[in-house]
Amino acid sequence: MSISREEVQKVAFLARLKLTEQEADQFTGQLNDILQFAEKLNELDTDQVEPTSHVLPMANVMREDEVKPSVSGEKALSNAPDQQDGMFRVPAVFEE
Repeated sequence: MSISREEVQKVAFLARLKLTEQEADQFTGQLNDILQFAEKLNELDTDQVEPTSHVLPMANVMREDEVKPSVSGEKALSNAPDQQDGMFRVPAVFEE
């Protein structure tokens, strides 16, 4: 697998990048080196390797939900610049 200079220029165009002729040649060579290196992975025998999404075993690291005391509604609204029916009143976000 390899990438052509025209493909590099097309990707640069889609990414809105202006490449000089020298940069296009340089990136074509670098990308082909990367693809060549990645193809070496196809030489590995992975038949006995179990598919994984992480290299290390993962466990759920989230804590259990616990009910804890909180600020009362009255105290939360005590410094509100505007309130209505026990809720914060804020300017409308959408125009009608």
